Amino acid sequence: MSDNQETFKHMQVVDLHDVLNDNTHVVVDIRDETSFANGRISNALHLTNENLADFLREADPDVPVVVCCYHGHSSQQAAQFLVSQDFTQVYSLDGGFTQWQLQYPDQVSR
Repeated sequence: MSDNQETFKHMQVVDLHDVLNDNTHVVVDIRDETSFANGRISNALHLTNENLADFLREADPDVPVVVCCYHGHSSQQAAQFLVSQDFTQVYSLDGGFTQWQLQYPDQVSR
């Protein structure tokens, strides 16, 4: 494995909060449908196996993408997958939606 292999970066909840209102980052949520419906980060896109191909085809690979899951573990694999699909600025949200909900309970969309 070479040292210059592309990989995703980590993002803290507070950093996402700081950039969210700028509409500079796309947030994709990979949790199950029920969890997504019960609460999500505002304007997050629900990314599923069913709509992944559409997302890959339609999304701008140079726009920063933040991948959100429950706790920040599954999002790392999904983020690395997006990097492998030539997305250039991919982040895994550390702490995931659970951390977002703890820090910003008033900024959960339902």
